[in-house]
Amino acid sequence: MKGMLLAAGLGTRLKPFTDKHPKALAQVNGKTVLQKNIEYLAQYGITDIIVNVHHFADQIIQTVEANNGFGSNLIISDERNEVLETGGGIKKASWFFEKEKEPFVVMNVDILTDMHMDEMIKEHQEKKPLATLAVTQRKTSRYFLFDELDHLCGWKNILTGEQKITRPAEKLTEKAFSGIHILEPRIFSLMERKGKFSMVDAYLDFAKQHFINFFDHSDSKFIDVGKPENLLEAANLFP
Repeated sequence: MKGMLLAAGLGTRLKPFTDKHPKALAQVNGKTVLQKNIEYLAQYGITDIIVNVHHFADQIIQTVEANNGFGSNLIISDERNEVLETGGGIKKASWFFEKEKEPFVVMNVDILTDMHMDEMIKEHQEKKPLATLAVTQRKTSRYFLFDELDHLCGWKNILTGEQKITRPAEKLTEKAFSGIHILEPRIFSLMERKGKFSMVDAYLDFAKQHFINFFDHSDSKFIDVGKPENLLEAANLFP
């Protein structure tokens, strides 16, 4: 199985560090979050990884080269000309996955977790949805909405009141997305959006006719290290 780390973002929440560095190189207990997530994926045999880069891209490339990919086979997807957001970034990397018949993993570089990835993969392979999204029951400002069969139906923003429903259902459950996906390679033939777009919008498009499921890992450690104060907390959670 192959993987992708989304590392192209500007990391504005992590200022002032990201005024001079990419968020992927923020450190937790002496290791960059890039290295920690490469090693996390390697635990589950995922060592062929593509990393998209934009903000201070050269620093990431130099770090990868200087450390021989931290033991994994790392490929760079260069977005220096224009950051493509999550959906556009994944689509640009489609060549890396399309020849494979097996699903692949995508995760945000600025999250840390000890979620049992093997369990998520097993559930995805058993249920065979177009994609499986890792979620928890934590409080956040934005939620994916799922029906009683665990299928994605919509999205809502608690702060603005904005809500998008593409698969109507009588009862909807809110789940907080963890930034980890397992996708089938056939997803690329269904992507009609081009250029710069969010994967959230793509999933809502797909949900009209395809099953997008969730994997709840609320019992595992998880933190978004995109804010300075969370880096300090992460040091305690992930020694």
